[in-house]
Amino acid sequence: MNPEYPSGCKVNLVLNILGKRADGFHELETLMLPVNLCDTLQFEPLGQGGVAMTCSDPTLPTDSRNLVVRAATSFFAAAMIPEGVRIHLEKRIPMAAGLGGGSGNAATTLLGLNNLFGSPLSQEKLHQLAAALGSDIPFFLQKRPALAKGRGEIIEPLDPFASLKGAALVLIHPGFGISTPWAYQQLARFPEALNGRAGRAAEAARLFATGDIASACKGLYNSLEAPALDKYPILALFQEFLRKRGAVGALMSGSGSTTFAITASVREGDDLAGAFREKFGETNWIEVVPC
Repeated sequence: MNPEYPSGCKVNLVLNILGKRADGFHELETLMLPVNLCDTLQFEPLGQGGVAMTCSDPTLPTDSRNLVVRAATSFFAAAMIPEGVRIHLEKRIPMAAGLGGGSGNAATTLLGLNNLFGSPLSQEKLHQLAAALGSDIPFFLQKRPALAKGRGEIIEPLDPFASLKGAALVLIHPGFGISTPWAYQQLARFPEALNGRAGRAAEAARLFATGDIASACKGLYNSLEAPALDKYPILALFQEFLRKRGAVGALMSGSGSTTFAITASVREGDDLAGAFREKFGETNWIEVVPC
């Protein structure tokens, strides 16, 4: 039996867009929190070259459209290893959800293959490969909260947040995804969201590190809510309900469509999830995860 590698996800406590860059990307600052909700990956060496992938979710492509395959291909090219690998992905994290599940899968692939083949690549080289594959992927090479800048690839790991000790996240996915490219393209219609005030992410990091949970949650912010909540007002209704029913804070993660609420304890998170199901029915995917 091949070992299983857990592949986690994240929420953005702050996602602050600072304008569009000359290279077409957006300059941003973000405060990311790792979430212990995991897919799993298994890797089996193949004598011949190539990458063969299977997945528990039949809707997910398993060719070069998948970040896992692209990550494995880039690893073998950089490590100059003639062998190949068979990869199985057991998918639990929703897709197009703003949780970075695919980015986490890619980072776990780089780490898992580097471990499997005797660590031929340095951490610096793994970071370079991750950054070339996608903006969120370098974050998942480590397991701490982090500030990220640039297009998201410049990572500053942080200590666990004191204000979130004992707290919980209630994650709610509405059953539809939001395209990340669409969300960024739509920012042009929302100038204030496109050109945010610099420093929000670092301010929130200080609040979460030293303040109480209520003060810290006042710093929650996501520029991409402007287009997302305009098109999908149900997401704004979710947040309004969650705050009224005791959430300390509520926000959309990443480009959506997942809404997360922060509660002071897991018990309060379970109670909130129950109240949400009573109000909105059983069709939404809901998970309560300790911080």
